[in-house]
This record gives sequence, structure tokens and C-alpha cells, in this order.
Amino acid sequence: MVGRKVGIVGAGFVGATAAYSLTMTGRCHEVVLYDINSDLAIGKAMDIGQSTSYSPRGTIVNAALDASDLKDCDIVVITAGVPRKGDMTRADLLMINAKIMKDVVNNVMKYSPNAIILCVSNPLDIMTYVAHKMTGWDRRRIIGMAGALDGARMAYQIHKKVGYGSGQTRAMLIGDHGQNMIPLPEISAIGGVPLDQIVTKRDMEDIIARTKDGGAEIVKHLGTSAYYAPGRAIAVMVEAMMDDSQIVMPSSVMLDGEYGYKDVCVGVPVVLGSNGVEKIIELDLDEQTKAKFKISVDSIKEGIDILKEKDFFV
Repeated sequence: MVGRKVGIVGAGFVGATAAYSLTMTGRCHEVVLYDINSDLAIGKAMDIGQSTSYSPRGTIVNAALDASDLKDCDIVVITAGVPRKGDMTRADLLMINAKIMKDVVNNVMKYSPNAIILCVSNPLDIMTYVAHKMTGWDRRRIIGMAGALDGARMAYQIHKKVGYGSGQTRAMLIGDHGQNMIPLPEISAIGGVPLDQIVTKRDMEDIIARTKDGGAEIVKHLGTSAYYAPGRAIAVMVEAMMDDSQIVMPSSVMLDGEYGYKDVCVGVPVVLGSNGVEKIIELDLDEQTKAKFKISVDSIKEGIDILKEKDFFV
């Protein structure tokens, strides 16, 4: 990637934290923050830009005053969307965020037609699907960030349980970004030692439950959604694509026969590199895990069907 330019749509807590994390590691040349509230984007770009004197490289941080300022980005991260409020139904939320996604994606197609899109907006798997359908791009170029965050949350819960191996814990999950996520302790490890040889089955069930409730628990204490861990998870994925590092990361991607499914975006392990998704890794799932995966896929398809029923894709 020659330009090494990253656009971030949505300058809220998550988008700004991702921008700050990328700036601190100095892995890209330029970060552009874009938000419907231009003052928010300007202020945060200035604040983050003033921190670059202490970063490894002089990353340029700018605010986009117009969508055209997202021109020629190598990667565009989309965090824009609204949370569910009051009497809003799931269908209401889906339509609102799908329309936002459609507008953003149209701008990306216009100004950065060669970019990789990293979708972070919720509901994650469905919004990633929307981005696919709006662009019609090669499926390698559109990725949903979910497993990077959920895996980090699971690693945190594992460390809290065992008390050692911080920074050495690798957790793998598949499925949707929600209550139907499927942690896989049998291929998770601490320092290379399989997790199921370290923790008991009961402890593992507690770790899984706490991982699934990880986001809600933070909201309970903060009164708002998490942003440090999501922001860092975004940055790790962007850095992997910028550096062509070929890391394995669970991500929401469009399946085309893998795991027995087509035309649905769901979290599975993939190899990330300069082309986006370099490879989808197909795990050999046992019958119990296959059944759980089907529940996860079906829940995503239900959301997609709501959009279809409302003629969103017409």
C-alpha cells in the first residue's frame, strides 16, 4: 500500500480511539477522521495530531470536512451508526443503520474505489453484508471487525481466571458478534498450551459467559459502550493489512460455500494481508459446534431478511 492512508468514518469514541492507536504505533502515513458533526472530527483530529510528537513516526491526522476528503484511502473504517433507543424495534434500528451504511459506502465507492472496507457498525454482521451488497466488490475487500474484539475480551477473562499468561493468551471464536458467538477453547491457548488443559470445564463455561456479557458489563459501569478495546482491535486489523503481516484473526466475512453457507457474513478465522482477506480458514467443527454455528448464521439471516422484506436492496 503506497499511500498508507486510512479513513475513519465516525469520530466518536471508537473511531477516535482507533485513530489514536494507529497514530501511536505510526503504522500509516495519514489518518483522516470524518463525521457528520464536522466540529467533532476537527477537534479530535487536532487533539490526536498534537500527540504525534511523541509517536514513533510523524503520522498526519486530518479532519475530513466533506466526504470528498476521503479520497484515495487504502482502508476505510466505518464506525458510523446509532444505538438502539427507547421504543425502537430491531427492524427500526436495522433500517436506520443500513441507510447510514448505504450513504457511507456510496461515498467510499466514489472517492476511494480501491479501498478495503473495515466495518465496525452494529449489528456488525448484517452491516458488513450491506456493504457487500452495496459495492459488489470482491469479497476479500470487505471485512467486519468482531472477532478481534471478542477474542480480546475472552483473553481478558481467561487471564482473570488463571492469573497468568497476560499477553500470551490467544482466544478463538466464530459465529455472530452477539449472544450467539461461539468461543472455541479447544483451539485457544496460553503460551501455546491448549486452554482445555489449563482450565476446568466449569471455569471455561464461566469464561464464555463473561465474554458474551463483556460489552454489556462495561456499559453497566460506564453508562456507554466500550471504546478502548474496540479501537485497538480496529488498529490491529488495519496494521495487519498495511504491513501484509498475514496474521490469523476471526473476522466477519462473506461466505461462498465455506462451512456449508453462502450469501451471509459471519465470523470465522481468516488470514489478513494487503488484499484484505487473503484466505478463509475452514475449521473441522464437531456436530455440536455445527449446530451452534447454524443458530448463529440463522440469527444473522433473520436480520438480512428484515431488510429484504422492506425492499432495502431493491
